Amino acid sequence: MLQLRPNCELCDCDLPPHDQRARICTYECTFCVSCVEEVLKNVCPNCAGGFVPRPIRPKTAHRPGVSVKDQPPSRDRVHSSRSREEIEIFSMDLKDIAPEDR
Repeated sequence: MLQLRPNCELCDCDLPPHDQRARICTYECTFCVSCVEEVLKNVCPNCAGGFVPRPIRPKTAHRPGVSVKDQPPSRDRVHSSRSREEIEIFSMDLKDIAPEDR
């Protein structure tokens, strides 16, 4: 089950579980679409993978025990340990290589 982190790791904007701006990598690193497109250039600064839209966890349990109410999102805010400048340099070096080829 995805952790559903509550914020963008770079700009710290709120990304509630239903937010369609949330993007994740294969390790669940979570960023907003603006940071992914404008700063990260679709390069995760932690693993160098690409991003996909984070799935929406249903608000209503259409099956017993399967909803955001039953399995709430994380409350732990995560922040990048790297500087924005370091992230931008890292992303620029890899942005022209497709995620599947990195």
